[in-house]
Amino acid sequence: MRPAAGTPTRIKICGLTREADVAAAVAAGADAIGFVLYPRSPRAVTAERAGVLARLLPPFVTPVLLFVNATDEEIAQGVAAVPQALLQFHGDEAPGDCDRAGRPYLRAARMAPGFDLLNFAALYPRASGLLLDAHVDGYGGGGKAFDWSLIPANVPSPVVLSGGLNPANVIDGVMHVRPWAVDVSSGVEAAKGIKDAGLMRRFCEAVREADARIADALT
Repeated sequence: MRPAAGTPTRIKICGLTREADVAAAVAAGADAIGFVLYPRSPRAVTAERAGVLARLLPPFVTPVLLFVNATDEEIAQGVAAVPQALLQFHGDEAPGDCDRAGRPYLRAARMAPGFDLLNFAALYPRASGLLLDAHVDGYGGGGKAFDWSLIPANVPSPVVLSGGLNPANVIDGVMHVRPWAVDVSSGVEAAKGIKDAGLMRRFCEAVREADARIADALT
């Protein structure tokens, strides 16, 4: 599902662990901030820590809690700490696992040749959007891009483009895919879990540049 003409591409910056990085991401223009509640990730934070960081967000900047095959109890702890959060399921969660949380959520899809995204989307009709990431060993894209031509034109859900995005390639990504939103983590980092304020600013500026080019092409 492509956004309506003139609708700005939303920006999610994920994997934040520090107060200063949250402030810099908001200043750069992020619409959503992701906190990883997957203990095996180098960007992991606890539910309590996510709550501390989420309280720094101003109105209309959405906190997102990323889970990988979490238990109902772990999800409940995250929601209790960040009650306004959008959830993101990035593991092997079945539709019932996602729906049982009773919260708006994104469902990550691991893109690879032969993967049927339309069938996957049909399995998760209640998802607020599909986050498209590269298929690699483990969970998460590992900073790897995937072949954007694998994305069918008629995906019924809003698409969040992820996987290997950075300030240098996000313009091409937005113009080629026309996603509802983009998601970045390693592409704006100085080290794993440590964001670079300048890279976050340049990433957001590049997304706005892509939006401007699309608007110009429509006039």
